[in-house]
Amino acid sequence: MSVVVLTDSSARLPAGLRDTWAIREVPLHILLDGADLRDGVDEIPADIYHCHATTAAATPAELDAAYRQALADSDGDGVVAVHISSGLSGTHRAAELTAAGIGPAVRVVDSKSAAMGTGFVVLAAARAAAAGSDLDAVARAAQEAVGRTYAFMVVPRLDNLRRSGRIGGAKAWLGTALSLKPVLRIDDAGRLVLAQRVRTVKHAMAAMIDRVCEVVGDGPAAVAVHHVANSGGAAEVTAGLAQRLPACEPAIVTDLGPVLAVHVGAGAVAVCLHVDE
Repeated sequence: MSVVVLTDSSARLPAGLRDTWAIREVPLHILLDGADLRDGVDEIPADIYHCHATTAAATPAELDAAYRQALADSDGDGVVAVHISSGLSGTHRAAELTAAGIGPAVRVVDSKSAAMGTGFVVLAAARAAAAGSDLDAVARAAQEAVGRTYAFMVVPRLDNLRRSGRIGGAKAWLGTALSLKPVLRIDDAGRLVLAQRVRTVKHAMAAMIDRVCEVVGDGPAAVAVHHVANSGGAAEVTAGLAQRLPACEPAIVTDLGPVLAVHVGAGAVAVCLHVDE
């Protein structure tokens, strides 16, 4: 067999990519009105970002079952599990504890990112596994990809961020004027932090595009654009990036998913990228 690569539903990997690279997925959870809803499994309200919902990590039981099945299917070659940043979710810690209970054949990698920021790390591992690399090499491919992955986001409204506990250093700026349109980034520690304060959404989107282009430069990079109920904004950002980054392949465009939407709210647009060596 070969090493099996696994992630969680926050990675926002399109189904076609998951199928092509044989990537497995465990669900994160949304807690709403006493119900425990599994992302990607259960029906979740389309406007979940307007609800007073909370999110939860994948459960130890789910992780244990997924890891043990993947290990069995690998014929002992091993499992590499890449999860959402430990700075944003408890999933990584639960994954480490679960893997420790199974043994060294299950390796857990902290993507230090979210959405396709995690997805690009997962893809790096999956490509190494498909090429026949052993467990150490597949885990190393994932770890190396972490350092070449970046994520930025524009959030038009601050309501969801105020309710969220996932924003690093938020107290210094969340209390400012409601007209503030923050450009956020995921830092090297995997935390969502303020990158820039802009007064209009239009200027914030332009500032995010500028920051992405600064990171990419003239070389190739894999790019993904996500949104929460803002397909028009995502299309504008995608077009702007395509014009300024001709060396890059067309961006993957998907919604940000319900788990992340709960924390950032409607209108958010995010860009994740993986820069080649």
